[in-house]
Amino acid sequence: MQFKDLFQKKRKYATVPSADRPAPNAPVDGAIDVPEERPKREIPEGLMNKCPRCGTIQYNKELDKNLKVCAACDYHYKLNAVERIQMTMDDGEFTEFDSELGSEDPLGFPDYVNKYNKAVETTGMQDAVITGEGTIGGYPVIVAVMSFDFMGGSLGSVVGEKVTRAIEQAIAKQRPVIIFSTSGGARMQESILSLMQMAKTSAALAKLNEQGGLYISVITDPTFGGVSASFATLGDYIIAEPGAAFGFTGRRVIEQTIRQKLPDNFQTAEFNLKHGQVDFVAHRKEMRTMLTKLLSMHTVKEETASGK
Repeated sequence: MQFKDLFQKKRKYATVPSADRPAPNAPVDGAIDVPEERPKREIPEGLMNKCPRCGTIQYNKELDKNLKVCAACDYHYKLNAVERIQMTMDDGEFTEFDSELGSEDPLGFPDYVNKYNKAVETTGMQDAVITGEGTIGGYPVIVAVMSFDFMGGSLGSVVGEKVTRAIEQAIAKQRPVIIFSTSGGARMQESILSLMQMAKTSAALAKLNEQGGLYISVITDPTFGGVSASFATLGDYIIAEPGAAFGFTGRRVIEQTIRQKLPDNFQTAEFNLKHGQVDFVAHRKEMRTMLTKLLSMHTVKEETASGK
């Protein structure tokens, strides 16, 4: 034996008992004692999240710290209205308007009441938008924030009414208005009452423009249909989050209509930026900074306005 052999690691093998070769300490009759399986460690529900784009698994706490942006591929998760407000407004503070407004069933559409009530119970909201006022970077603003998890962010009579009232508040108080849009389109259960909200919100924005007011539109994933064809595209500045899908109708419908294959990045924020449909694509971590910069160009801070 050579000296180096003394320090050579020996391979370890696991012996697998078989019918004709009983395991050590097995009973004489050849029966094999199988040790009990270790209980599997269950991961508490809601502890981790798998990125829908790259598949990376992350702790939800870490994801929240990163503003719900995937650390691996920069995918921007959808935010509900409350999360968006907390991330955007100074100290997360916000005074809500018209919190009591809720939809009814004006057309007696089958099962609409049940679907609406379920959305209210699930989200804790009265409809797909929250409106109110607060400050961003010290600048007073009127804000409307849509939430896709409430019936796909569909544009119904209450959504249109709340957005219109928020714009009217901006006119009365001479403050900028910021609308965060996300929607699958008009709410079919309300038919023409839904479609008319496109004209109503657009008319309110026209009045704001006549008064010299500022409107910043922020497009988030996804924004389609009646919302994209009305107030989402009427901003003095139009900002989109990275990767946000934005257009009037989905790519499949367009491809079937024109019988052509569309580019892979069609309708993304980056595609729309390249083709002049949006002014900026802003990362979620930079959104507050960009909004503050734009507001500083057009308004004064609250303490300056009040003479402090």
